[in-house]
Amino acid sequence: MNDATRASIPTVQVTVISDAICPWCYIGKANLDAAIDSLAGDIDVTVDWKPFELNPDMPEGGMSRRDYRSAKFGSWARSQALDAQVEAAARQAGVEIHHERMQRTPNTFAAHRVIWLAGRHGAQQAVVDALFRAYFVEGQDIGQPEVLAALAERSGLASVPVLEFLQGEESISEVRDELAQVQRLDVSGVPTFIFAGRTALSGAQSLEVIRGAIVDVAGG
Repeated sequence: MNDATRASIPTVQVTVISDAICPWCYIGKANLDAAIDSLAGDIDVTVDWKPFELNPDMPEGGMSRRDYRSAKFGSWARSQALDAQVEAAARQAGVEIHHERMQRTPNTFAAHRVIWLAGRHGAQQAVVDALFRAYFVEGQDIGQPEVLAALAERSGLASVPVLEFLQGEESISEVRDELAQVQRLDVSGVPTFIFAGRTALSGAQSLEVIRGAIVDVAGG
């Protein structure tokens, strides 16, 4: 593709409001990625990830997933039934989820700090991918700084001292500000996709719906 051709291709920014332990966000990202791939050469799409906390009151060290989900949904059996529904939807999107490997529900504030950091180093997509895979496929505790540092360093942040970053104060106020901004937008569920700052869709939308929204925004 020459420079003149590239210059004529429209660019659309997609902002995704998401939590790293939201399965529908994981599924939605898979559909977003597929939509972007299908538009390659016709529309350039940039993606910016913004934080949302499904469990803002979660203890910093997280807690047993079985205990948390049993209390939230009334029983472990009910939680497992809901997990089965999520896994079925994930399979349709070509996404692998292993709830049986998840032992803890983490506090995700530190994960959002790492996503913020990755955004400043051009590695956000890779880091978000790594976080989703670590939690939903491998069952890792992504609330632990050592786990987050290892994932980030394998995903484009090898030159950044991520563990030292997490032990410091940088990004704490910035991520809190972003969470407050999301609250002011009245976002109550995730994922929420915002296209070019003006068109919003909530939920794990299909590839076709996401693709259509990108095309509509690019054309008008």
